[in-house]
Amino acid sequence: MNINPLLLKIYEAASMQRWNDQIRTIEFTELDKQAHKMIVAYILGKCEQDHSGHEIEWIKIIETGFFDFLKRIILTDLKPPLIYKIKEDKRKYRKLNQWVFERINPYVEVLGKDFVERLRGHLYSVKEDLETRIVNAAHFYITEWEFHILSQSSPPNFLFEEIDQSIKQEQEKYRGLDSRKFFHNNEKLNNFIDIAGQLRFQQRWSHLHRIPRTSVLGHMLIVAIFSYLFSYKTGSSREKRINNYFTGLFHDFPEVLTRDIINPVKKSVEGLDDLIKEYEIQEMEKKIYKLIPEGWHEDIRQYTENEFSDTSIRDGSLVKGADDLAAYIEAYLTLKNGIKNESLTNAMKSLRDKYRNREIMGIDFEKIYAGFEREREIK
Repeated sequence: MNINPLLLKIYEAASMQRWNDQIRTIEFTELDKQAHKMIVAYILGKCEQDHSGHEIEWIKIIETGFFDFLKRIILTDLKPPLIYKIKEDKRKYRKLNQWVFERINPYVEVLGKDFVERLRGHLYSVKEDLETRIVNAAHFYITEWEFHILSQSSPPNFLFEEIDQSIKQEQEKYRGLDSRKFFHNNEKLNNFIDIAGQLRFQQRWSHLHRIPRTSVLGHMLIVAIFSYLFSYKTGSSREKRINNYFTGLFHDFPEVLTRDIINPVKKSVEGLDDLIKEYEIQEMEKKIYKLIPEGWHEDIRQYTENEFSDTSIRDGSLVKGADDLAAYIEAYLTLKNGIKNESLTNAMKSLRDKYRNREIMGIDFEKIYAGFEREREIK
């Protein structure tokens, strides 16, 4: 079965505008919200392990985040307060989730029956286990983060107080999490999340006009999801699936210190790419690692320094394949949406040629690229 429709479906979140009934001085997209949320979920999961002694099922964290992501794409026209209202009626909420499942299922069937059944179970479940609570707590933390920016930059209106109270009520449900208590009172970790949020405002391919535009943060989530899906399809170990996902989620984090530097610039001067990498490592040491517990440093180094190296616990080459494919689809969608640009066309050709006759860990990347090329020819 063809995975390309699912990969394209994921990108719909890049066009979904959040808070679009309010005056906004900056753009909020669903893709960026979901990416930011999963970084917070990682932080909360690590805090839960460190301070409560709970063993976190990271696969459950990852898949819960992905299932919620897909659900939000389907329910794009329903405002959250309406969804919460429907949720109060169990029969109506079950019918809504059945409707959601029927629309997601054609895209995820390619991942097999077990995956589909976990998706169905997640949508129909009314119970929150620890991992679901962590993801939900992360969700409302980022909603509050966005609302704070919105309220600072918009004239007050009579709905703001209602929105504020609604967010506080949802947040209250997760105050009991030990990780939430620790995180809430930890200024350094909150600063880390704020820094991650800056990646929302750094645009990919910033020198070119694109539709949809994607931020560095949104791109990081796309690479994380692609890496996980490919790892799952190829039967990678549980440990590698987890590390491939979080490598994707953090692989461009150092760009918050250097900005997104396009490949032609990196390759324009011999040794410049290595110099940039060295600078990123130095800046991470000076500015980022001091914000997180020392016990987490090794993981973040693994995700950000040699992120595309194959190791015993990670398929770096598969993450690189996902990273390049994400860049290709960013250019592909721009051309599909009617914007013609020689730089994008050349980038697509370069990436397509790079993966000609290439499989990585059992994933036939040439076939995936060929599928997109056929679609372009049909159009």
